[in-house]
Amino acid sequence: MRFSLTSQTSVDGVTEQSFTLGEIPGVLFTPEGAAGHRPLILMGHGGGQHKQAPGVLAGARLFASKGDFAVAAIDAPCHGDRPKNEQFIRFVGDMRTRMAAGEDPGELVAAMHDLLSEQAVADWRAVLTAVRELDHVGDGPVGYWGVSMGCGLGVPLLAAEPRIRAAVLGLLGVRGLAGSAARVTVPVRFLLQWDDTRVPRQQALELFDALGSAEKTLHANPGDHGEIPAFEIEDALRFFVRHLG
Repeated sequence: MRFSLTSQTSVDGVTEQSFTLGEIPGVLFTPEGAAGHRPLILMGHGGGQHKQAPGVLAGARLFASKGDFAVAAIDAPCHGDRPKNEQFIRFVGDMRTRMAAGEDPGELVAAMHDLLSEQAVADWRAVLTAVRELDHVGDGPVGYWGVSMGCGLGVPLLAAEPRIRAAVLGLLGVRGLAGSAARVTVPVRFLLQWDDTRVPRQQALELFDALGSAEKTLHANPGDHGEIPAFEIEDALRFFVRHLG
């Protein structure tokens, strides 16, 4: 697949370069004027979001400006600027109908992630290889950030990709992920919202328990799904600095 940088802007000391790798659209964030190798963080987005969702932008700009990291974000399959195939459109419509009827959302969300995960893992691995060939990124250590759907697609990625050395995950339950989670061995920081109305607390605790990492930390805060306190992003920066340098 051909890697192309398509546009560039700078915001508050962070350079944002849009790119495509084949049919995969993404954004690379680096400190303004970056030269030479640096650690890289891959940032996955939530369901229905995209590579420049507010949470992704906030985290990426912080990690680049204060941590001197490179950060790559891409649109997951059938999200953002990527086309939605008919199978996905039908699946989402059916999922919403079944959730409205009272079916277990954990099972339905797990099925959606399963539908996307094989392509998402292949996409991330290809992007990781391509981005590390850039002179201002290089082959330094790699981390991953992904909560909600970013966690659902990130756990299989971590299980398959040995180049990733640390991860921030969370806001998701164990359904469909137990096998992949057991193969995750890197240090993990797991974020849980105690009053999450989308992800039952027990299912999230079971996912944390299923992770095979010898070093893993659970961070639980009051609030609903997506209401992660801003200080957790700052703490995630320190986590990545500690493990990626």
